[in-house]
Amino acid sequence: MSTARPPIGVFDSGMGGLTVLRALQAALPGESFIYLGDTARLPYGSKSPGTVQRYALQAAEILVRRGVRALVVACNTASAFALEALAARHPELPVFGVVEPGALAAAESEPGSHVLVLATESTVSGGAYQRAILSLRPDLKVHARACPLLVALAEEGEHQGEFCDSVLRHYLHGHMSGQSISRPASVVLGCTHFPVFRPALEALLPAGTRVVDSAQTTAARVREALGGAPLEAHADARLSLLATDGVRRFARVGGYFLGRPVDEVELVDL
Repeated sequence: MSTARPPIGVFDSGMGGLTVLRALQAALPGESFIYLGDTARLPYGSKSPGTVQRYALQAAEILVRRGVRALVVACNTASAFALEALAARHPELPVFGVVEPGALAAAESEPGSHVLVLATESTVSGGAYQRAILSLRPDLKVHARACPLLVALAEEGEHQGEFCDSVLRHYLHGHMSGQSISRPASVVLGCTHFPVFRPALEALLPAGTRVVDSAQTTAARVREALGGAPLEAHADARLSLLATDGVRRFARVGGYFLGRPVDEVELVDL
C-alpha cells in the first residue's frame, strides 16, 4: 500500500517559481509536489494588486481541488498582495509566502547597514519587503529597485554573458561602493526568477555582500513548519507540473530553473 502523503501545492505566475520548487525538493525529498505556472497571464509583477489577488485565488483553487496539504506561493508579488486572502479562503491549509522568509534573512544584517531588494515593479511599489524588513529591524536602511528586464531575460533562459552583466550593472547603479548609496550588506532576490542570476550578481557585487535567496529561505521555513515531513527520498514521492499556456516552452525552458530536464507538463485552464 502506498505511504505517500498528499502533495504540497506550489504556484507562480510562470517558471521562476521552479527555483522555489527546486529548493523545496532539496529540503523535503520525501514529499510529493504539484506545481502550477500561470504562464498564460504572466507576469504578475506588472498587474494591479486586485488582479494579482484574483489570479492567485484562481491558481490556488486548481491545486486545492487536487488534494494538496499545503500551499506555497512561489511568487513574491502574489505573496505581497494575496497571502491573507489565500489563508482566509483556505483556513484548512498552511499557506506559505516567500516575502517573510526572505525578510527574516535580510534582518540578520549588521546594525545600521543597507539592504537592497531587487524585485518586480508591483513588489517594489507595494513595499512588502521594505515593511517586512523594517518591522524586524528598524535600524536598517532598505532600498528597493524594480528590475523588469531580469524577468524577461530569465524567462528566455538568458542568465549570463556580457548583456546580462550590463543589465545587472544598470540595476545596481547607485548601490555600489563609492557611489551615491553605500554598498549594501545584503541584496535580497525579491523575485523567484532572480536566483538564476546569483552567480553573475555575486561576481559584480563588492566582496562581503550577502545575497539572500528567497527560494532557499522559504524552503527552510516550510520544512520547519511541516514538522514531521519525511526528510529522506521516498519511492512514492511524485512531481506534477501544470501550466496555463505554452507547455512545450515550459518543458524546454523549465529545466533551466528546476536544474534538471522537464519531461511532461499538463495544460490546465483557470
